[in-house]
Amino acid sequence: QVQLVESGGGLVQPGGSLRLSCATSGFIFSINAMGWYRQAPGKERELVATISGGIGAIAKYADSVKGRFTISRDNAKKTVYLQMNSLKPEDTAVYYCNAVNWNSGTSTLNYWGQGTHVTVSS
Repeated sequence: QVQLVESGGGLVQPGGSLRLSCATSGFIFSINAMGWYRQAPGKERELVATISGGIGAIAKYADSVKGRFTISRDNAKKTVYLQMNSLKPEDTAVYYCNAVNWNSGTSTLNYWGQGTHVTVSS
């Protein structure tokens, strides 16, 4: 069955960095576009970064994180990463990964992992 295991979150000061990881299994990782979503308290879940599947992966970002976050993937390890730099308090959220429809941004797996908590605070 599908598994998504997010890790790497924590408490960090504004301006700091974190690297999130999402280990996956149970589906064909390499051909799927993957995305990182986040959900802040009281807010809807939003897609912040997407990386295409296949060869020559390309990425796109929400305006709120563009220039600060970098998504990458290792198809051999079936893992997707999110490098987060210059973190701001408004980045505080639970972060999730999922397979994603490149055009619509909607998740395509009928499963969500437990997420990893990121808190940006001084």
